[in-house]
Amino acid sequence: MRSRVRGGSADSRRARYLWTGKTTFVRLAKQDLPPSPDPRLAARIDLSRKGRGERGAMSDTIFALSSGQGRAGIAVIRMSGPGVRVAFQHLCGKVPEPRKARLMAVKDPQDGSLIDRGICLFFAGPRSFTGEDMGEFQLHGGRAVVAGLLAALGKLPGFRPADAGEFTRRAFVNGRLDLVEVEALGDVINAETKGQLKLAQRLAGGDLSRRIQAWRDELVSAMALVEALIDFSDEADVDEDTDAPVTRRAEAVLRDIEQVLDDQGRGERLRDGVGVVIAGPPNAGKSTLLNLLSRREAAIVSPIAGTTRDVIEVQLDLAGVPVSLADTAGLREGGDSIESIGVERARARIAGSDLVLWLEPAGEVAVQAPFPGVAVIRVATKADLAKDALPPDGISVSAVTGFGIEELVRVLTERVRDLAGANESVLITHARQRSGLSACAKELRGLLAQGSGEGAELRAERLRLAIRALERLSGRVDVEDVLGEIFASFCIGK
Repeated sequence: MRSRVRGGSADSRRARYLWTGKTTFVRLAKQDLPPSPDPRLAARIDLSRKGRGERGAMSDTIFALSSGQGRAGIAVIRMSGPGVRVAFQHLCGKVPEPRKARLMAVKDPQDGSLIDRGICLFFAGPRSFTGEDMGEFQLHGGRAVVAGLLAALGKLPGFRPADAGEFTRRAFVNGRLDLVEVEALGDVINAETKGQLKLAQRLAGGDLSRRIQAWRDELVSAMALVEALIDFSDEADVDEDTDAPVTRRAEAVLRDIEQVLDDQGRGERLRDGVGVVIAGPPNAGKSTLLNLLSRREAAIVSPIAGTTRDVIEVQLDLAGVPVSLADTAGLREGGDSIESIGVERARARIAGSDLVLWLEPAGEVAVQAPFPGVAVIRVATKADLAKDALPPDGISVSAVTGFGIEELVRVLTERVRDLAGANESVLITHARQRSGLSACAKELRGLLAQGSGEGAELRAERLRLAIRALERLSGRVDVEDVLGEIFASFCIGK
């Protein structure tokens, strides 16, 4: 039996094949391959070297207060790196047993003075958050205790304070998290509502990452068929009809990606908040409604038309969905120069909003909301003054009697939940993720549009670009330009 093995330097070209003399190419089992370094890990280590510069490629040990600044009952100080065991030896006299909480005396290694007594934890790498040896001190949260321990750690050779997000960055470099999971972890930390937290926890648990890996595996299989045809085209008994299986795989992946992309930005809205604008003519009760919905005196209420000159914004939590609710100047022509500026700002805010509450006093002639293309809920205000002239459509409310307010909140909550996708399994929460999936989908559409007439080499290149878009999304390749921005959003100690 004749055999030939094909390999490549890029991870997307590392599939090995055994030609059996038939028209079937069998992927060799992992144990049959010669050992080779994981290019993903090698690339990440290289990124770490670039990021650390003269400080070295994670050869130092970092430490930071993880529980936040200020006086507290308990302070958590964590460390990660090759010197963790040494730190425990110097400060506690021994290294705690891995993954077991131990009450220990923590002393200054220079003079032996007691810093505090507290819980010490040791996590041996690679079975830790960062993939390195990690340690935690859970001590009393007084400023003197925290300052004393941080000072003691800073005196140890090879120790330094951590940069913002550096613990998470090390977890990424060591393959404990991919870039999508890193972004989701940041969203967990920043979540302010139940809906935000639920979505972030799903993605931090790997929901999107697993989908990306499955898509990549399918495209690598399709690319293997095309490249095998290129490599073995000189063999007479090789079946050259790879078009059907390649097309099937590409179509399946494209269909899945398009379903994920077809979410009208719901995930981003749930993460960043749904923008709702209260708009209408002057004296329609916009500021009064803002105060009612926010349950505080956020805006000045006056019978004088044109009181609101600027955008006033409050944050709400509607059934777990964050909402940015904005009161705007009354829309009308004329007015003084300052009011005109307020009207222009109102129109700009409306144009960028997700939903508009269009207010008009009940009994007045209804006008068309002057912003087509934006979702609108029509609200007739001052219903107590025009009980016989309530509109058949829309919602009627009275700030004086409370009539209709509960119904308005119910309808607003339903619309907000629909806009944010709180009732469905959205997967995209960042523009970077949408861009990466769109780039992959673009290459697959080009592949399917041209078919086999494009030539095997060009088809292989399109598949390679599609795979690379997914790899960049998960952080396998080409991530130098986004790492700094992502990790800078994390707090010190995370």
